[in-house]
Amino acid sequence: MRISFIIPAVDEADRIGEQVSRCLALSPPPEVIVADGGSGDNTCSRAGASGSRVVTSPRRGRAFQMNAGAAAASGDVLVFLHADVALDRRAYLALRKALEDPALIGGAFRRRFDSPSRLLRAGCRLADLRGRWLRVFLGDQAMFVRREVFRAMGGFREILLFEDLEFSRRLARRGRTALLKAVVVASSRRFDRDGNLARLARNLCLTALYLAGADPDRLARRYDPGHFASPGAGPETGAATTVTKTARRGTR
Repeated sequence: MRISFIIPAVDEADRIGEQVSRCLALSPPPEVIVADGGSGDNTCSRAGASGSRVVTSPRRGRAFQMNAGAAAASGDVLVFLHADVALDRRAYLALRKALEDPALIGGAFRRRFDSPSRLLRAGCRLADLRGRWLRVFLGDQAMFVRREVFRAMGGFREILLFEDLEFSRRLARRGRTALLKAVVVASSRRFDRDGNLARLARNLCLTALYLAGADPDRLARRYDPGHFASPGAGPETGAATTVTKTARRGTR
């Protein structure tokens, strides 16, 4: 069983090399694909130099980027891993063990933040309950799915926000999914920037609006107006293009 890690990234030059190297250090090593969304820094070159395959997305946005990465992947299982989420050896082994059950079609991990904040810890515990009871997962929980299931589902719906929530709900209707007990560790950098309570409150508000039927693309521009400044944000060049197919591992 081969596993492909797909890492959507925009302007992650400061951390993408370390993330790729950490993934490739797992055993057996997964295929690692960085799906770039039009970075203005050295994200692509650093990702390639660290050993990943790099593809460019036709548009900026995690759904577009992850679909582009999945189209280039050769693994039997796809893992969608954010550039600022660490998946260690214990979590990787737990994933491989869980996938020995052919009835399991996908799922995610428990998430913790690299922060001592009690508020963020409480948010993670609530996410654990949501994942176990509702089988709804978010992108920073390192969602995974069998490739044939992903393709049969048509991949992520190409919206600018809540593509993870939408996909996990469809996935749960298709078959058995699981929240693994193993933990991935997410960066708290956005909470540190905006304030824990303010960020959590905004996330909950946007989620409620989405579930009530609001347009996710409009919500995305409220969520991160600098990232999605206009409907055409990001390059629109048609099909995904491979930038770096292979690179020597261990260089930066």
